[in-house]
This record gives sequence, structure tokens and C-alpha cells, in this order.
Amino acid sequence: MSELTVATRYAKSLIDLAVEQKSLEDTKKDMVFFSQTLKANYQLQAVLANPIVSHDKKIKILQAIFGGKVSKITDSFFKIMINKSRSEILYATSKEFVNQYNVIKHIVRAYVTSATPLSAENEKKIVAELEAATKGTIELHTKVDPKLIGGFVLTVGDMQVDTSISASLNKLKQDFARGVNQ
Repeated sequence: MSELTVATRYAKSLIDLAVEQKSLEDTKKDMVFFSQTLKANYQLQAVLANPIVSHDKKIKILQAIFGGKVSKITDSFFKIMINKSRSEILYATSKEFVNQYNVIKHIVRAYVTSATPLSAENEKKIVAELEAATKGTIELHTKVDPKLIGGFVLTVGDMQVDTSISASLNKLKQDFARGVNQ
């Protein structure tokens, strides 16, 4: 079974427990905090994935880092995962938890890459248009890439809209190449 499949199942179980315990929001904050911490600390990821490091040592390390900063449910979840020898998928499980939370709460991630920074007004327009189209709450992530020359690339789920000048120039270049070869 793939790591993602297993992580998805554990994330679903944690969501179900958090809903039952009426602590979904706190658990989501914990999972975001945990995920961000592991993303920034490759050594911690390596320790959790290492089968040579004892379960007790892993629990102590997580207690030292997250003790008092996460809810009892999250703390217990960490201990259960480690004791079941599943610590190597804690990071994937935390990310999958956030993905499933977003589905439950109808939160859609959208990514906009533009040649220059978007104005606050443009960001609001994009969010409003996407919320109307998706009937969900938009979590907008922006990035600047001067190589686009102008325009933007919008990605929502598996859909992408590319209005960048560089993409238009590449298409024009391909059209000319096809025209010359015919």
C-alpha cells in the first residue's frame, strides 16, 4: 500500500475523531503547525522516518518540540502513530489532514503567478470570481515570476489558465515553426 493511501486513511480517522470530540479547528491548527515545522526541519523528518530510532526517543523528541503547543488529541495521535511504527508517514498524514479539512470546509487553493505583484484590488477580484465559480472559500497563494513578462498563470486544482506574454510568444513561435515546415 502506498504511503499516500495509508496517510489518507489515518488523516480520515483523525478528522473523524476531531469532529466527534468537537476539536476539528484545533486539530487542523496543530496539523498545519506540525507540517510547517517538519517542512522547515529535514532532520526531524529523518528522525521520524528512521526505524533505528526507538519509539520512546521519537515520542520524547516530539514532546520536547510540541508538548504544550498541541491539543491532547494531536499529542495522543502522535504517540499512537509512533507506537504503531507509522512515524515515517506523520508528515504525509498531517498534509493529507489539511487537504481533507479543506474539502469538508469547501476551501479551494488557488495559485497565481504573475510577472509583477498583484494589487490588493486585483487579488480581491480574483478571489471573488473564483468563489463565485467554485462556490467555496478561496485560499489564494501568489508568486511573482518576471520571466512571464506580463499577464499571469492561474492554477486551481487541475485546471490552469495561462495569460502570460511568455506563453503567447512561445505559442506564436511554435505556430511560425509549423508554418515554415509545411
